[in-house]
Formats: sequence, C-alpha cells, structure tokens
Amino acid sequence: MVEELVTAGVALACTGTVYLMAAARVVKQYERGVVLRLGRLVSEVREPGFTMIVPIVDRLRKVNMQIVTMPVPAQEGITRDNVTVRVDAVVYFKVVDAADAVIRVEDYRFAVSQMAQTSLRSIIGKSELDDLLSNREKLNQGLELMMDSPAIGWGVTVDRVEIKDVSLPETMKRSMARQAEATRDRRARVINADAELQASKKLAEAAEAMSDQPAALQLRLLQTVVAVAAEKNSTLVLPFPVELLRFLERSGLQAQAQTAAAEAAEAERDGGRRPAAPAAPRAPSTPVEHGAEAALPELADLPPVEDLP
Repeated sequence: MVEELVTAGVALACTGTVYLMAAARVVKQYERGVVLRLGRLVSEVREPGFTMIVPIVDRLRKVNMQIVTMPVPAQEGITRDNVTVRVDAVVYFKVVDAADAVIRVEDYRFAVSQMAQTSLRSIIGKSELDDLLSNREKLNQGLELMMDSPAIGWGVTVDRVEIKDVSLPETMKRSMARQAEATRDRRARVINADAELQASKKLAEAAEAMSDQPAALQLRLLQTVVAVAAEKNSTLVLPFPVELLRFLERSGLQAQAQTAAAEAAEAERDGGRRPAAPAAPRAPSTPVEHGAEAALPELADLPPVEDLP
C-alpha cells in the first residue's frame, strides 16, 4: 500500500513538473506577450516577467516593442522636373499595440517595408531635384505622414524617416558641376570688381590728401624706397614722381613768363620800338631769275638824276 502511494506521488510530481515546464513562459523586458486561446485573443496582454499559459490550449506570441531600424531599398523614379534619380531611405518605427500588430496584419515588418517603398516612389514623383538635394527635412516629414497614417491601424507608429542618398546620372552631375563653377566664377569677379572700386576710392582720397600736403608725397616716396630696399635686391628701383615733372613744367612756364615781361618792359622804356627781326633771304626759284638778279646794277653805281640827258 505504501509503495503504491509512493509510486502515485512520484508520478503526480512528474506530471506536475512536466505541466509546469509546458505552461511556464518568460517574457523579456522589451517584449509583450499575446495569448491566443483556442484561436481567440485573450484580452490581457502579458507583461514582462514570468507567466503561465494552458498547455496545448494557449499559444503565446511575443512581440518586440523596441524601435526597429529598417533600410528601404533604393527606388528609381522621375522627379517633377523630369530627372531620373535613385533614392534610398531608412525607417525607424516601433510597435505600440502588440495585439493589433498580431491580429490586424499578417507581418507588420513586411507591411511597413512595402509601404515605405511605395511612399518613397510617390514622394520622388511629387518633388523636384533641388528639393531632394537641399530640402530633405520637408520631404522626411512628408514621408513620415504618408507612412504613419495607415500604420496606426496596425498598432505600429513611425518615429522617423530619413532619406539617405540621392544618386544622379553622370550627365546631370557634370551639368551641376559646370553650373556651380560658373556661379563661383561670377561671385569671384563681382568680389574683385568691388575690391577694385573700394581701392580706387581710397586711392582718390589718398591723392587728395597728398595734394594738400606736398611733403606727404616725398614721405611716401621714401617709404617705397625703403620697402624695395628691404627685399635685398641687387637692383634698386627708384620711382620718379609725376609731381616733380609738373613742378619742373610750372617752373619753365614761369621762367618764360618772366622773360616775356622783362622784354616788354624794356621795349616800353625804348619808346615802344622793337627792333625788327631780319628777314630771311629768299632763295631763287629758277636759274634764270637768279641770273637776272645778278645782272642788275647796283643802285650806288647809277648816275644822278641831273646828269641824265
């Protein structure tokens, strides 16, 4: 009798151990457990920790509640300004309702992936190339709104969508490079012209200041000589100031004016008579005329008038 009780106790203990092993489940901190009892959803979602289910009757499905990073394959499309591009992106999403993620969609990961690809193609067709290259924040927000609306019904929320890379054709890259080069060349020329204008204004102000103080020009000349001599050159270049030429020109004009005034004063003292300048001898035009003039007698050799018959 005792042996039979011991055997029954051992058998019961083994059965209980097997039952506990079959019914015991552990849900991790970042997971939630969804229990299906005979195919029907149990309203209570199992929290992290140790939990029990009914073996054979219940099925426990664990759902990851962490943020999932899913890359979106590169999608090729034509922008609104007729440029063919390839764009890839990355999606950050997480499950907020474990029961809906299990019941309402077959595979929420695959569903989010397909929705991300279609939304990316749609946003490419609605945007221009400049928006894809420079205004990505606005496009990311548009993608997030397009994906978040249907994903809410699946118990999934989209945290963020980022466009990773935009691949352009080689011809478009070369065109954009030429455009950027021309733009920078234009800016460089404008800056150079502006610098020349400012320098000319400063030089005009300096010239005006030096014209008021002639000694400043000599000081500037000496500074230039010192700067050239500091280079340790064998040849010394000495600039010749234009003002010195103007000074010499003014000195010559003043000397001429003084000479003319002195001559005029001397002529007035002599009674207003000025000696006539000797006439230049006229060269004979022809040999005949030259001979005729040579044959004419001198006036001193002619007889007086009263002696003439």
